[in-house]
Amino acid sequence: MPLLYTIGKLTVAPALRLAFRPTVEGLEHIPETGGAIFAGNHLSVADELFLGTVVPRHLAFWAKSEYFKGTGPKGAFSKFVLTGLGAIPVERAGGRAALSAFDAAIPVLKAGDLVAVYPEGTRSPDGRLYRGRTGAARLAVAAGVPVIPVGMLGTDKAQPIGTRVPRPGRAKITVRFGKPLDFTGRPDDRTSLREMTDEIMAEIQKLTGQEYVPRYAPPRAQSTAPDDRSA
Repeated sequence: MPLLYTIGKLTVAPALRLAFRPTVEGLEHIPETGGAIFAGNHLSVADELFLGTVVPRHLAFWAKSEYFKGTGPKGAFSKFVLTGLGAIPVERAGGRAALSAFDAAIPVLKAGDLVAVYPEGTRSPDGRLYRGRTGAARLAVAAGVPVIPVGMLGTDKAQPIGTRVPRPGRAKITVRFGKPLDFTGRPDDRTSLREMTDEIMAEIQKLTGQEYVPRYAPPRAQSTAPDDRSA
């Protein structure tokens, strides 16, 4: 476990547990050893904080590559923190650059570590669960590891989009882990990856009870309007 991550587990994690007293269900589904992918719904920036708090092992999160390339003291600090936490940089430009995140995650998983991904690709703008992108399934097949569905509840109220830190007393936080999904031997063609991704999203929906939207989440600047919720 990276040193900075260990320090966080000894300091930040206990503080969050004390302040928010999150309910955790399904910890028995987390393997004690070996690689696995945690695939969860994404309601808030706080999702990463609480997931890292309740999972006893090290979790490698994907983070925007811009956070590793900042300049000045702020940029250097951001790079230091993310590198120290064992985060995996993700290029948002697409193409070959975006695939570098998969290239970096596969050896991490094969070495027996855990990686957390959010198939929706962005935070839900309205609390609903949107169609998943196929990255988690593609990574599971390539690395030969299971996918553990994760359901987060209450984080969007504890730290709504636009706020800097989660605030106690606003909502009850619940973290639920589902049974591991084994995709060993499944092909990695487009149709199969879509089917596996839909299976993952269905398991997440069972854990959260969220309304499912069979289309990709819009960028935050194009959040769904109240009168467009049935589209």
